[in-house]
Amino acid sequence: MNRYLYDGTPEGLLSAAARIFSEERDPETVSLDERKDTLFEEGVFIGTDPASAETFFNRLRLEAPDAAYTLYYFTLAEKDGMETALLHYLAQALLHGDRVNGNLTHPAIRDIVAVSRKAQRELHRMKGLVRFEKLRDGAYLARMEPDHNILQPLAGHFSRRLRAEDWFIYDVRRRIAARWHQGKLQFGSIEQFVAPALSDEEKEVQALWQTFFRTIAIPDRKNPRLQKSNMPMKYWKYLTEKQGE
Repeated sequence: MNRYLYDGTPEGLLSAAARIFSEERDPETVSLDERKDTLFEEGVFIGTDPASAETFFNRLRLEAPDAAYTLYYFTLAEKDGMETALLHYLAQALLHGDRVNGNLTHPAIRDIVAVSRKAQRELHRMKGLVRFEKLRDGAYLARMEPDHNILQPLAGHFSRRLRAEDWFIYDVRRRIAARWHQGKLQFGSIEQFVAPALSDEEKEVQALWQTFFRTIAIPDRKNPRLQKSNMPMKYWKYLTEKQGE
């Protein structure tokens, strides 16, 4: 089995896939891994070519748009060690088009689709679980610690729904943030982040919401298992209504 290496970036991965598909008769007999620069590392390194990567992705969108969608969410999952499976998935996608995701008996397709769907589900959940808090300067801040790197599509979602406000979404785990200010969406890393003080109005609203949340609860109808299923505990840290429990 021929082994290829790439630089670990999404563009590098697509560049490698484009070259492998153009040179290898049977891509499913090929392995692809991120280069680690170790002394005895073996394999043919394929450098990143942005133009080649873009051409390949555009081809995928035309021939298998569902597969391109799956690929996008798979990259957000930041799953290491699955490059070979992804390469084999892409080979099947170019061969079978959008029917590819239905062939879950193929191990590579099954694994890639499963990871992609996890990232999609988390993005969908966070659209409803993100809590914005009003700061003293009038801007709003939402903090989160998602399993997957979903900041970009999540910020895009809120940029279409909270256009009249200034806000930040901060991914605490990855120390990256999205900022919506004066109609522009920006992304950047944060080397050191200190949460600014909440406004007095925000503190009052949070206290009222917590009281309301406790008041409407019917003790005899509490179902912790169902609550944890719909609103997993790993997200509770930044939910206003769950503070103090």
